[in-house]
Amino acid sequence: MLGGNASFNTSKVDGAKKSDLSFKVIPSVGYFVSDNFAIGTGVGYRYDKAVSAKILNQAFEVAPFGRYYVGLSDQFKFFGQLSVPMAFGNDKALDLDGKSGDKIASTTKIGAYVSPGFAFFPTKRIGIEFSVNGLGYNNYQVKNEVTGNKVKTNSFGLEANAADINLGVQFHF
Repeated sequence: MLGGNASFNTSKVDGAKKSDLSFKVIPSVGYFVSDNFAIGTGVGYRYDKAVSAKILNQAFEVAPFGRYYVGLSDQFKFFGQLSVPMAFGNDKALDLDGKSGDKIASTTKIGAYVSPGFAFFPTKRIGIEFSVNGLGYNNYQVKNEVTGNKVKTNSFGLEANAADINLGVQFHF
């Protein structure tokens, strides 16, 4: 299968001159090793501009996955996916107008997610997918460029946020 996911989110804090903006684009490729079970990886880009926090993070992301489909009908399938996204990027300082400045930190994020989703197949070969992050674990590390100090954060939780829905299209060969 060949396709990808994209997500977009924006919000504005009262009194802020600019809105916060986040998006990601992760093209993916997978191979069905058996009926309804595919393995693959996504490779893409993540952009998180938090004007309210005065930080811009840009990252390269690699996300290997395993996915299992359960047919609800010929056109609708539920799927569960286990993925291990890894993002490598940097933080830049932002001014009050949202313009980026100097690099202030290097970032590394490694996680594991069990994500539910639904796929609608308008044709036998094209699947339009909706999913949420689901149950996940993240290890996030920030290395300050000036001091060299590292701050590590571990988080675990259910991230079924309706504002963070992933939309994707997959072509099944």
